[in-house]
Amino acid sequence: MSAHAIEHGSSRSGRWLRERRLRLTLWIAAVEGLLYLFGALHWWAAVVLAVIAGAFWWFAGRRSRSYTVRQASWIFASTQLLVLCVPLALGLVKFVAVAVIAILAVVGLFLLFSERS
Repeated sequence: MSAHAIEHGSSRSGRWLRERRLRLTLWIAAVEGLLYLFGALHWWAAVVLAVIAGAFWWFAGRRSRSYTVRQASWIFASTQLLVLCVPLALGLVKFVAVAVIAILAVVGLFLLFSERS
């Protein structure tokens, strides 16, 4: 037998969302991240959605009487903030790649010019 306490004021759908919110967040963020990578979602659209989602959760979702709304707003906000990390990570990877290429070019030039003939 297992004893699970049911949180006061929670609903069946809210509990279902609570149990699966991390998994839902990661899957939704992965799909939206792919949409961004393939050009279907623009950078500014991702920023606007993240701001709207974060503001909705901060001002309405956290204080909502509905347990389901609290969980859904948390999922919405965390998903959009994770999606916002995709373009930032892509920019960081591009920067590192360009830096490595520049370092290799400098090393190559150094080797070419320091060769004694």
